[in-house]
Amino acid sequence: MKKYFAIVAMVAACTFGMTPSVMAQDEAAEAATEQVVDSAEAVVDSAAVDSVAEEAAPAVEEEVAPVEEEEGLHKTLKTKFIEGDAGFMSLVAVALVLGLAFCIERVIYLTLAQVNTRKFLDTIRGKVEAGKIDEAISYCAGTRGPVAQISKKAMECLNSNDQNDIATIERNINTEAEVQGAYLEENCSWITLFIAMAPSLGFLGTVIGMVQAFDDIERAGDISPTVVAGGMKVALITTIFGIVVALILQVFYNYILSRIEAINSNMEETAMSLLEMCVKSPKCKK
Repeated sequence: MKKYFAIVAMVAACTFGMTPSVMAQDEAAEAATEQVVDSAEAVVDSAAVDSVAEEAAPAVEEEVAPVEEEEGLHKTLKTKFIEGDAGFMSLVAVALVLGLAFCIERVIYLTLAQVNTRKFLDTIRGKVEAGKIDEAISYCAGTRGPVAQISKKAMECLNSNDQNDIATIERNINTEAEVQGAYLEENCSWITLFIAMAPSLGFLGTVIGMVQAFDDIERAGDISPTVVAGGMKVALITTIFGIVVALILQVFYNYILSRIEAINSNMEETAMSLLEMCVKSPKCKK
């Protein structure tokens, strides 16, 4: 009987002794499981955040790219052109296009009219000294520019029988020089017209913009920046564009004037050299 109670007591002791250890093991297992789950959720969350960031990055780049394009010069000018009242801005643009067309035409004409004056006169002098006036006339006819036209006129007078005196030759040279000078200055008046017209159109747009601003103030019954800003903006933009167009055309016009002055100087030098050649020629009546 005592052995039986001893066995029961040992079994009970072992049972109660193992229960806390098993419970401790279960709690440790549950804690480890929770740690694994938490770490897995953290990994999933970080992966999700990375994927969302990667998906959002192209969208941000796509949103930033148009902003950079809108800040370009072409986009800015287009936007300001529209904001400055397309009616008056179109007139300013037409003045710019027409003025540039006349400027380009004059630049091309003056470039083609320019010749090497010293080389040309040396050739003419050699033919006159050799008595080959017909060849000198042909050489002048085959050369472009006002210098060649003046020389041709002088050689034709020298080769004639009734206009080969020095006074007639000088008078014909001066007349031809005036004609060629008028050709050089042709269409320059149109350039000056567009230079004056561009800022005038801009100022006209300024006045109209101010009138619109006062109309908006009268309509709203309140002088606030938001009411006045629209008309003032139109006024300032049209003025700016008009002044810019005038400055561009003025630069071309000054360049054209410098080329005309250079060619006029060459014509004066040519006229003096031609008179000297004619005086020395035996065909000239003294």
